[in-house]
Amino acid sequence: MFKIALCQSNVVDNKSENLENAYKLISEAALNGAEMIALCEMFNCPYSGKYFSDYGEKEADSETLGMLKAIAVEKGIYLIGGSIPEMEENKIYNTSYVINSEGKIIAKHRKTHLFDVNIENGIRFMESEYLSSGEDITVFDTPFGKAGLCICYDVRFPEMIRSLVLKGAQVIFVPAAFNMTTGPVHWETLFKARALDNQVYMAGISPAREENGVYTAYGHSIITNPWGQIIGKANEGQEIIYGDIDIDYENKIREELPLLKHRKPGIYI
Repeated sequence: MFKIALCQSNVVDNKSENLENAYKLISEAALNGAEMIALCEMFNCPYSGKYFSDYGEKEADSETLGMLKAIAVEKGIYLIGGSIPEMEENKIYNTSYVINSEGKIIAKHRKTHLFDVNIENGIRFMESEYLSSGEDITVFDTPFGKAGLCICYDVRFPEMIRSLVLKGAQVIFVPAAFNMTTGPVHWETLFKARALDNQVYMAGISPAREENGVYTAYGHSIITNPWGQIIGKANEGQEIIYGDIDIDYENKIREELPLLKHRKPGIYI
């Protein structure tokens, strides 16, 4: 069993303040015994296309990655660095980095499914106007077991979550910034469904809600277990939630209700 922490942080129009805030939250979570700590989507940058270029960083000289690497070593933790706007040549990606306790990048995931939607009386957002998409299924090894990683809109695609589990993921981290149109009706349902269909722990990490900010996130960061139950949930504001990940319990669920063993992929379209 190991403890994870999800840091639901306030995000403002100031990168230095965002990094300082993330550092404080990570430090608090580590002090409280968390061994794997996750940040939210675009934790260093307001969630709006007009900011991505100004806040974007190249991996080789990233200020944000420098902070994440330093605190991972300082606190002896594994760190899922939410996501940041990553610049490569003339492209910008929505990228999450995983840092181990030695300060090494052990995985990175570029958001695969871009959020291009236009919901009547709701929200219009076209990520493809600003971002390029990734193409990877991202699973990484830790001393605690295998973990999977995807970003926000990726969680809506059950094939992606199933692929992560088939590659061995025992807990899946999803930095995500659901909005006030989709969040209230879909957020909990998606995380419960993905957890119970795949018999896996799911962790969704949202920014805190800021009603007067550039983007109003839903908040309510969440942890669901392999039985589809919510075992941790935040409110709207800045806070940290914790959850115990019990791989033995997960294995027990998979043996008693062997959904994954009963799959018949040869007959599915």
